[in-house]
Parts: sequence; C-alpha cells; structure tokens
Amino acid sequence: MNWIAWVLLLAVLALGAPRYFAASGFRWPLKQSLTSALLVAALALAGILAALGNHAPGAWQVPPELVIVASVAAATLGGGPVTETVFRLAAFKRARGHAGEDRDPDASPLRGGMWIGLLERAAIAATLWASWPEGLAVVLAVKGLGRFSELKQHAAAEQFILGTFVSVLWACAAVGVGRLISS
Repeated sequence: MNWIAWVLLLAVLALGAPRYFAASGFRWPLKQSLTSALLVAALALAGILAALGNHAPGAWQVPPELVIVASVAAATLGGGPVTETVFRLAAFKRARGHAGEDRDPDASPLRGGMWIGLLERAAIAATLWASWPEGLAVVLAVKGLGRFSELKQHAAAEQFILGTFVSVLWACAAVGVGRLISS
C-alpha cells in the first residue's frame, strides 16, 4: 500500500502546484474549496495507507530520498490553497457576524504572503526532516519579526495567526506522511 500512498503524495503536488501559475493566466478548472478538500483528503488518505502498508508483508519501499523531496514539495505547494480556503472561511464568518463592516473578503492586509508561506512551509518541512525541531522556532521567530510592525492591525494579526497555524500543520502533516511512507 506504500506505492498508493506515494502516488497520493504526488497527487498533492499536482493539485497544489497550479495555484501558483494563476498570475500567468492559467485557470485551474476546480474551485478553491474543492481543490483544498481534495488536497486534505489526498494527504490524509496517503497517511492512512502508508500506516497500514507498513504492516503488510513484503511492502514495497519507495527510496527515502524521493520521499523526502516529494514530502517537502507537497508541504510547500499543497499548503497554499488550503491556507487560502481557511482565510476565505474566516472572512465569510467575519462578514456574516458584523453586518456593519463593509470589507472585501479577498483584500489582504498582509502582502507577499504567498511567497512567505511557500518559504515557511519548505523551511518547516526541511527542519523536521533534518530532525531539528528547534528550526520551527527559528522559522516562526523570523516570520514574526519580519511582520512585527504590520501586526498592530487586528485583521493583519488574525491573518498572520491563521496562516501560520495552517502552514505549520500542513507542513508537519506532509512530513508525517513522508515518514510513514519511508519507514
């Protein structure tokens, strides 16, 4: 079952990567929320199958180097659409809860978040694969210091916290699936 988990981990790459080509005019046919649901389902199913596959006799093993590269890439590329969906859900609830607020749910108080998120997830996955969990603190401290002046706005602080939690959880999940596949 490890090979199915491996294919699902690669599917996370295929589902997550097109989001980053939107600026070039590429249109992904699936809605953001559906893409995010498929990403979460693919990663979860890959983890379950990898955990079950490790107990099967004669399980096929994927070379660990390929698993590391694929899980870091899945952590990096797959987390963006999921984070954006969480932002939209939070903005929708905020807009419903405060009728007097006239805000554009797509307007972001923090700029450059896509690139910061990509780098953050890659760094988190790399530190976990390197067995250096202290690297998480370094990554998050650098991110917090870089955004310190912008975090005085309530909306920016909320977006920062949501984005950080989703990115960290996604990267940890991708590395966890990778470790299950390679064990």
